[in-house]
Formats: sequence, C-alpha cells, structure tokens
Amino acid sequence: MLYYAMLAIYVLICAALLVVVLLQQGKGGGIAAGFGGASSQTAFGARAGATVLTRATTVLGALFMVGAFALTLMGRVGGGSVVGGIGGPAPSGTEAPALPMPATPGVPAPATPPPPADGDVPTEQDPAESGDSQ
Repeated sequence: MLYYAMLAIYVLICAALLVVVLLQQGKGGGIAAGFGGASSQTAFGARAGATVLTRATTVLGALFMVGAFALTLMGRVGGGSVVGGIGGPAPSGTEAPALPMPATPGVPAPATPPPPADGDVPTEQDPAESGDSQ
C-alpha cells in the first residue's frame, strides 16, 4: 500500500517538474548567440538571479531522483537470479563418457596406432607366451 502511495506522489512530482520547467523563460539566442547571430552578455546568455521557478526546479529535480531511488528499493521483492523460478534441465539416465587423461601432465595422450600397411591383422598375444612372469 505504501508503494502505491509513493508512486502517486512521484507522479505528481513529475507533473510539477514538467510544468515548472516549461514555465521558465528561455535564456535567449540559443546556439545562434554563439555564432554572433544575437547579442548576448556571456557565451550562454545573461545570468539572472535565482527566481522561484529555478529554486522549484532544483527542489523538484532532487525529489524526482530521490523518489526514483526509493521506488526502486521498495519495488524489489527479493534478491535472486533472473532464472530463479525456472527449473533446471531434466536429469538424463546416461552419463557422458570420460575423456582419456594423459599419463604425464603436459604430454599428449598417445594416438591410436595406424593399421598395418601390408594388410596383416595383428593378433593379441597371450601373456603366458610372452614370457612375462610376475
């Protein structure tokens, strides 16, 4: 409820700021004064004293910024992720196969040997025939 009350006040501040800015008298000349098209006392026009409208513009501008910040903080529901309300992907039954790791860090894993050139198919050797005993 407080949020909507602040929002209504903020809209009134915005409307008042719009009216106050539009009621102010221009400094005269604009960009034409910079090129000698109009006479001016300074580069940006004559400096006048602070009037009620310029003070109202300052106050309403400050209220505009403070109100925007306050409404932003009041409107936050809670911290969280942008995808906080969305469920993750469905779990799959299969796992990805593991990649072979090299034996020594920095040394690439050995590649599979190329097939024999003469067309012979290599046979597996029985460990008992190789003479390796443990």
